[in-house]
Amino acid sequence: MKNITVSVDEGTYRRARIRAAELDTSVSALVRGYLRSLVEGGESTPPSVGVEMGAEAETPLQRRRRQLGEMFADFDRRGVGLDPRDNLPREELYDRARARAEIAASAAERPTQTGE
Repeated sequence: MKNITVSVDEGTYRRARIRAAELDTSVSALVRGYLRSLVEGGESTPPSVGVEMGAEAETPLQRRRRQLGEMFADFDRRGVGLDPRDNLPREELYDRARARAEIAASAAERPTQTGE
């Protein structure tokens, strides 16, 4: 891989570093991706994310969406999920007397801790 030196003004460099951080990449990766897209695809505008080792890098938002999708797929595989039929009715949800009674009952079931 060849190294190149590019000169830019301070403001451009600062904004490029901020944008690279937002995209969870580096300024070098952004420049590398732009140059690669310029020579391979003939585009004249920089890509939103640099290209690393022939594969497009994910933006943080794309990564989060993918991770959430994987998490919910795992929930489905394991039979874990949020079924609206399992939700309490509003009256039960805000029944404070019942909640206090349940807390008291669970506290009574727990063994007391002695300072041993």
